[in-house]
Amino acid sequence: MCNTNIYIKKTDKNDIDDLMDIRLEMLREVNKLDKEASFDSTLQECSKSYFLNGDQTTVFAMDGDTIAGCASISYITIMPTFSHPTGKRAHLMNVYTRSGFRRRGVGKIMVQFLIDEAKERGITEISLDSTEMGHPLYKSMGFNNNADGMTLQLSLTKQ
Repeated sequence: MCNTNIYIKKTDKNDIDDLMDIRLEMLREVNKLDKEASFDSTLQECSKSYFLNGDQTTVFAMDGDTIAGCASISYITIMPTFSHPTGKRAHLMNVYTRSGFRRRGVGKIMVQFLIDEAKERGITEISLDSTEMGHPLYKSMGFNNNADGMTLQLSLTKQ
């Protein structure tokens, strides 16, 4: 059931502290870490920089003045193909609803907002990685399973 008091707020630089707090909260929960677990300064600095400078949209689901959840979509452009003539793609991530607001349609409201924005930007494909808990939501919204493909892991070198 959808909570009609929920509204979507696009975040901006004034929300950076709240963005960082909820992102770290989400990472602790998803990775089954202690609530007081700390994070590497590189992860924190790069996350903050991405929120401030990255080609992305992040939203808060708000219940009055309370942040009920957050979600982000990152935009990339690759060489156009026949099936994706604009080359514009997106990756949905960090869809997180705080425990007291779950099973009330909050995630769906955030994801639909970001899908609509992606359509307005000419995006032809949205990818995502899903937790088991989130999988039914994405299926209900038309996302399909796909193979992960292949990746190459590169290590960071300090210069």
